[in-house]
This record gives sequence, C-alpha cells and structure tokens, in this order.
Amino acid sequence: MQKPVVEKTSFEPNASGINPRRGYGFVILAATCWAAGGSASKFLFNGGITPFQVVQLRLTISTTILALWLLWRHRNLFRIDGKDVPYFLVLGTLGMAAVNIAYLFAISRLNVAVAILLEYLAPIFIALHAVVFMRDRLTALMKVAIICAVAGCYLVAGAYNINILNMNIAGIISGLLAALTFAWWSVHGEYGMRRYNPWTVLFYAMLVAAVEWNILHPPLESLLHSYSTRIWFWIMFIAIIGTVLPFGFYYEGINLIRSTRASITSTLEPILAGVFAFIFLNEVMEPLQLVGGALVIAAVILLQIKQAHDEKAPSYMKAQAEKEKPA
Repeated sequence: MQKPVVEKTSFEPNASGINPRRGYGFVILAATCWAAGGSASKFLFNGGITPFQVVQLRLTISTTILALWLLWRHRNLFRIDGKDVPYFLVLGTLGMAAVNIAYLFAISRLNVAVAILLEYLAPIFIALHAVVFMRDRLTALMKVAIICAVAGCYLVAGAYNINILNMNIAGIISGLLAALTFAWWSVHGEYGMRRYNPWTVLFYAMLVAAVEWNILHPPLESLLHSYSTRIWFWIMFIAIIGTVLPFGFYYEGINLIRSTRASITSTLEPILAGVFAFIFLNEVMEPLQLVGGALVIAAVILLQIKQAHDEKAPSYMKAQAEKEKPA
C-alpha cells in the first residue's frame, strides 16, 4: 500500500487528544452486540435455516445497509486508491467471508459457548503474529492479560464440563478456523486503517465477502424464501446488531488501541452472553464461571494500566502525519 493519505472525517479522533479508553469502549460495545447476535443465529439454525444461508443473509443485508448509510452520511468514505483493490479483495476473502462461515458453522455444530470459546483463542494468534512478524514486544502486563482472558473464557464457557471426545469434530475444526481467520482479519484490518477510515475498510471487506457468498451460494437464494415476520425480525437483528455495528465498533477500537488489546477486550463476549442468558432465560452461572468472568474483566483492566497511547495505533499514526503536513 502507498503512504497514507490522511482525510479528516467525523469518525477520526482529534489529533491533539487521542483517548485510548474510547477504543476499549468501542470494543466492549462490539462484544455486547456479538453476544446477542450469536444467540440469534442459533435461533435461526434451530428454525431450519442453514449456516450458508445465514452467512449470505447476514453479509448481503448488512453490506446494503452500510452502503446506504455511507451514501447518506459519508460519501467521501467510498474513495479508495485503485492500487489498494488487491488488499481489500484479500481482506474480504480471507477475513470477512472466512470468519463468518467458520464461526456460524461452528455454532451450528456446537453450542454457542464452545464456539465462542474456540474463536477467542484469537488473542493468542494475534499476539504471536505481533511478536514474530511485527517485532513488537509484549509487556508483562499484556502477557498476563492474555493468560487471564483465555483462562477466563475457558471457565465462562464451562469447558471444564465438556467431553471433547463426544464433540462434533467438524465443529471444533471450524471453531479453530474462526479463531485464525478472526485474528488475520483483525491484524490486516489494522494495517488498512493506517491509510483509511475504519468504516471504509469495513465496507469494502464486507462488500467483497457479500459478492463472493452470492457466487459460492446461489445468488440471493436465501432472500427468496417466505420467512415469517418473526424470522425476518431476527434476520435484520443479526444484520444490524450482530454484524454492522459490532464489526464497525471493533474496527474503531483497533484504530485506537490496536488489534492485540482489542482482541483481548472482546473476550468479554462470553460473559455478556451469560448475562443475557441470566436475564432472558433465567440461566444461572456456576461459581467457576463467575471466576472466569472476573479473570476476563481483570484482563481488560490490566490492559489499561499506564497506557497513554500506542505509537503504532492507526489513529495515532494518522494524527502524527496530519501534524507533519506542510501548512
């Protein structure tokens, strides 16, 4: 990609006052939406809609909604350099398209908690990528935070009660692929945000994924069924609350705190899923699950200790580039 061209929009943080805590807030909002969307997807699967149909519905509708919103409010965010088209093609294919089918297929074969647990091995893969390929140095606090987050997810998901030998092997493999693709999408999305607004990166990744899924699966096939009003409500819920908003919030978070911290913070999702289950389904978390929740919360708190800003965060790099531009 070429040297970043900075463009001010209403989404960008003030160059003189980047606040990393806003990044954590965005990721927490993303985790909240994903927690609700995962359960809604399981409802559709139980109603006979296949994972492939849900992916097509999710990507087609969410991409259309995001395109209309950008067309109405931020048309300038459609602009990209032609030389960056290959980047968006790869990001949409190996990132957005792959993570959607891997995660939803895992949910269809496993219970939601296990699928979420497997996907949230992603912080480990992101940390390894940062150390091996980006030559980043993980602080002691970040290492402890990763351990706390993964251990916390294990306990919150109740994995200590899971008989792995009796689990669906295809579901397990799909869950691990969801972790790998989510990690890849996070890291390479961060790279794109050094040049573009987070919502630009998200839109083109979603657009590529939506087009591909309407080629791999019969075009618009999933939209042509006669669904009940109730089913359509949950389809739109997944498209907006479970897709556009959380993926957008997550990229806004990466823009401020980078992918390693964002991925650890997003492990709040299984805790929030447990809270929703308690409120709406009267499910009570076991003591070990509560301990797991405390570990994840501790990980998020540890990440914020003594953090002013990260000089490699896309928002900070663009703010510095803006300052250095000739008057």
